Amino acid sequence: MKKYLVILCLFTICSISCAQKEKEVQVLISTEYGDIKLKLYNETPKHRDNFVKLAKEGFYDGTLFHRIIKGFMIQGGDPQSKNAKPGQQLGNGGPGYTIPAEFNPEFIHKKGALSAARMGDNVNPKRESSGSQFYIVQGTVIPKEKLLEFAKSKGITFTEEQITAYTTIGGSPHLDTQYTVYGEVVEGLEVIDKIAEVPRDSRDRPIKDISITVKVLE
Repeated sequence: MKKYLVILCLFTICSISCAQKEKEVQVLISTEYGDIKLKLYNETPKHRDNFVKLAKEGFYDGTLFHRIIKGFMIQGGDPQSKNAKPGQQLGNGGPGYTIPAEFNPEFIHKKGALSAARMGDNVNPKRESSGSQFYIVQGTVIPKEKLLEFAKSKGITFTEEQITAYTTIGGSPHLDTQYTVYGEVVEGLEVIDKIAEVPRDSRDRPIKDISITVKVLE
């Protein structure tokens, strides 16, 4: 009987532990075009914890999606975009620190991927992430033959699930292993498509500001 109780207790503890491990933080990015709900990966804890910290501090509230490229991505998180003047160049702001890269081959730049922006390799050989700037992938659907050809040329091996994602909902595979992916959209992919359609200037900044607020969902 005691042995049975021990086994039952261990099973219960394991079940609770597994449930806690699987739970992922979710955040909500609100815009005039609708809400985007994302989950943050536990496997990229530095990026997850930093995003949550900034969101809870209200760091992102009032910032803009300051760079938009249709068929590619929408980018935000620059504190200099708060109350920015029309035509002002944006994209160089941050909290004053970077985050070590947390590359994981499991996480790809499929449509809806949340990734960290960063400085180029020439000044950032370790590919450390911006402390606040992020982008959400829109991408395009990639024909399977083209995707496999690309993977072969880069020495990348995609899983069947990843191949399905790129060939159905689309993405930007050329960014894989280059930028840290630390979350993904769970609701609101259509909002990304709406934002990607807005008119932009020569620097890819929307003509009409797209302000955001970010909330951590408890």
